[in-house]
Amino acid sequence: MCVAIPGRVISIDGRKATVDFSGNTVIADAGLVDTKVGDRVLVHAGCIIQTMNDELADEVESLMKEIEDLSN
Repeated sequence: MCVAIPGRVISIDGRKATVDFSGNTVIADAGLVDTKVGDRVLVHAGCIIQTMNDELADEVESLMKEIEDLSN
């Protein structure tokens, strides 16, 4: 099972986007979804697969934090 957490696009160069995940950055293919700098996105297998609004992204991050806290 794979779990994707929201990241924020911080730059785009052609079809490649740099996505920030709480200070960790990855390069992802931005060719599948219309994406712009500042978008909150989900990345799977190196590809941006979805954009999301801040409210939904914040909710997902909050739920992931709750799950993490339960395992500690």
